[in-house]
Amino acid sequence: MSTLQLSLSILGALVLALIVAYNAWTTRRHTPRRAQDEAHGGRREPGFAAGAMPPADPLDDPAADAQAARQWPVPALPPERRYGLDPLIDVIAPLQPEHPVSGAAALAALPPTRRAGSKPFAIEGLNQTTQQWETPAPGQRYQSFQAGVQLTNRMGALNEIEFSEFVVKTQAFADAINAAPDFPDMLHEVARARELDQFASEHDAQLTFMLRAREAAWSPGYVQQNAARLGFVPGAMPGRLVLPASQPGAPPMLTLSYDTQAALADDPDQSALRDISLGLDVAQIDRTEQAFARLRDVAAALCEAMDGALCDQHGQPLPAMAMEPIAADLERLYDQLDGRDLSAGSALARRLFS
Repeated sequence: MSTLQLSLSILGALVLALIVAYNAWTTRRHTPRRAQDEAHGGRREPGFAAGAMPPADPLDDPAADAQAARQWPVPALPPERRYGLDPLIDVIAPLQPEHPVSGAAALAALPPTRRAGSKPFAIEGLNQTTQQWETPAPGQRYQSFQAGVQLTNRMGALNEIEFSEFVVKTQAFADAINAAPDFPDMLHEVARARELDQFASEHDAQLTFMLRAREAAWSPGYVQQNAARLGFVPGAMPGRLVLPASQPGAPPMLTLSYDTQAALADDPDQSALRDISLGLDVAQIDRTEQAFARLRDVAAALCEAMDGALCDQHGQPLPAMAMEPIAADLERLYDQLDGRDLSAGSALARRLFS
């Protein structure tokens, strides 16, 4: 073999090696990042139950990420809490029976649905023993009742049709327990509902930010693993994680969500996420939680860990300085809610902004 032929052979081999290396780099760059098994380092991040992660190294087992996504435990939902009627946000109609009514009789007379149109509807009884208003319960006796329907929620203000449905349901209950209802004036209550709805619309802050991948996409397991390090746990819906508030039973402080189809894919390891969303429902969270400050910290940590960029809900990049005016606006919003006795995170605020 001549020197020229040998040189050409070596050059061809080098070119071939470069092509193979480039293709491998390109494939790796466009392959979604997968969760890593950190058990080998003696460290397991919070949010994963013992044994929840598959024992195999995900670098040796391509299905490890899919298993991680499916085996991440979903916590049981807390029991639904219902808050008492309040004249600040409810239309209330007193009902006075001729004689005390047993809890069993009251329960039997309750309407089958707890809504009047799109508004929550409730009936409470004044417990003869405790003298406390409560939802009727077996084994108790009640000397008075009150029916209520919420003035407004995120579906809009109470209207005349919904008020009429409230009257019909209340009257049926009153007839069943032999009570006389005292209904407030419909026009006055509908006007009050519209005024409260106007206030609520002007002070309903639901913030959403997007985290977008700069280079390689993310797999669901990779997102879950990084979010778990910051305290997130699985939510009730696929593709939804939540950061619990410090107060037991309170709504989650923050939500992290991504494409539901990716979360439900047969092989989530192959699902490529280019962006995820971080959300904060301001009125649902107590001011003392400093939820927006926590959101900023979480966003910064995830962007750094996953090589992402913080954007607004439309995907436009957000500079760090853009967050300061938002923080100032939120402080004014908290003050205005406090002044209306609808402090963020209070029982009334959670009902109103729902």
